Amino acid sequence: MKDIHQRLGEIKERITDKSFRENKGLGNEIGFHIFDYEPKYEMLVRDYVFNLQKQIKKENSDIKIKEFDLYEIMLEVLEQRGYLEKNFEMEQKRGSEFVFNATEKTLRLTSQNEDNKIVQYIIDRTQSDEIVFLTGVGKVWPIIRSHTVLNNLHRALDKVPVVLFFPGTYDGGSLMLFNEIKDDNYYRAFQLVDKY
Repeated sequence: MKDIHQRLGEIKERITDKSFRENKGLGNEIGFHIFDYEPKYEMLVRDYVFNLQKQIKKENSDIKIKEFDLYEIMLEVLEQRGYLEKNFEMEQKRGSEFVFNATEKTLRLTSQNEDNKIVQYIIDRTQSDEIVFLTGVGKVWPIIRSHTVLNNLHRALDKVPVVLFFPGTYDGGSLMLFNEIKDDNYYRAFQLVDKY
């Protein structure tokens, strides 16, 4: 089994491959990919993603990566709608569970593309020639579930490759966040880099 450094080292070659960027060779499937990793490597993966983007920008002007940190998007959307401070006050009075449910409704997370504030945020800011990186999955749990974002994006982003950086396990059929919490089934994504 490859270690985390070997697997990270293979990402650049994979995403710079022309067929990856054009979503070719996937049997007409949409190019959604998951890079799963042991949660203990979260900071290593964050640093790698940050440095990889800088390196690719410097070396390959024709390759554009757009990173979306789900946690940062959530905070921005709540701030824009005037709910961020209200959530802090509400949590003190009514508890975290109440705030989680209220936030989920505010962001319309169970809605389709136009209503789902997180998905719409990503769609509105993605160009057709970009590679989308989704990060912040662990930071935003339990409010935003990665399978919900992927399923909704799948309907809208069919021309650009999407890579979800997932702190847990993806077995090709289901996601297990932190290797403990079964997120839900998600069958439409490919492993970005093999583990073996």
